[in-house]
Amino acid sequence: MNRKRIFALAFAVLMVLALAACGTKNNDKMGDMSGNGSAMTGEPKNAEEALALHKELLERENVILSENTELWEKVFKEADKGMAMIEDGKNYGDFLLDTVEAAKEQFTDKEHEWLKESATEISNIENRLIELEEKYPEIMQKSMDGDMSMPAGSDTSNPPDDGSMQKFPAFEGKDLGGNTVKSDELFSGNAVTVVNFWFTTCNPCVGELSELDALNKELAEKGGSLIGVNIFTLDGDEAAISEAKDVLAKKGATYQNVYFDSDGEAGKFTTNIFAYPTTYVVDRSGNIVGEPIVGAITEKKQAETLQKLIDQVLAADMG
Repeated sequence: MNRKRIFALAFAVLMVLALAACGTKNNDKMGDMSGNGSAMTGEPKNAEEALALHKELLERENVILSENTELWEKVFKEADKGMAMIEDGKNYGDFLLDTVEAAKEQFTDKEHEWLKESATEISNIENRLIELEEKYPEIMQKSMDGDMSMPAGSDTSNPPDDGSMQKFPAFEGKDLGGNTVKSDELFSGNAVTVVNFWFTTCNPCVGELSELDALNKELAEKGGSLIGVNIFTLDGDEAAISEAKDVLAKKGATYQNVYFDSDGEAGKFTTNIFAYPTTYVVDRSGNIVGEPIVGAITEKKQAETLQKLIDQVLAADMG
């Protein structure tokens, strides 16, 4: 069971909510800690009940992370970006607890107590999730697919009634070398464009960079390209750009990575991505084709799905 991948996805939820913190209005109060006792103690009788409980626990964890987002942002900022996401024998809640304790002087007593309680509850939830996944191994992917695979507010599997396709949000940004990048020129100039969202401390994200670079070279031969969007680099954060360039260089990845303003159309789209890495396939007209690919393409299922979408766009472009 690759729990580290799940933890990276959970950490992405925290990251996205932290990036969106300036737009929330619930930061003057502590969240309600009541309510999931039955989920923690109840024992499912079969796989169907276990799946429902797994989803309920994940939802509760996301609720906790969506409360007091400015506090969680402070926690993230105090985390060592170079450390391993999850140490062996520890879960995501333990990681948060360690970070909170290491930075407790940054918080008021009330904030510190709330963060400790919240991180402890997340730790208990993660332990319960592990128990369920060990007993019912088939439920994990089903639960993750249902709760985390789609960006909030978008459903590309159900296109609009008028038959139109969802457009990738327009942007005018720059690549990590400082060159201007406009989405309309980018997409219209390629038979197919693969857009990969990632961040620097996401282990699955970094783990697929070499494969993505190889894919970009294959696409170039067919009139397409692959671009990366490191969410840490939004708004041109210089430190984040430097870190992203270092990570890409170490992995030998030379394909173009771009950033744009977080308050623009594409920036808002990015804040609604709740799992990383996530990859989109875009046609020459800027339409998103198929559903987003959630998870690294080093996994067989993701690689096969991505290739099918690429082939579909290339065939349509030739036709």
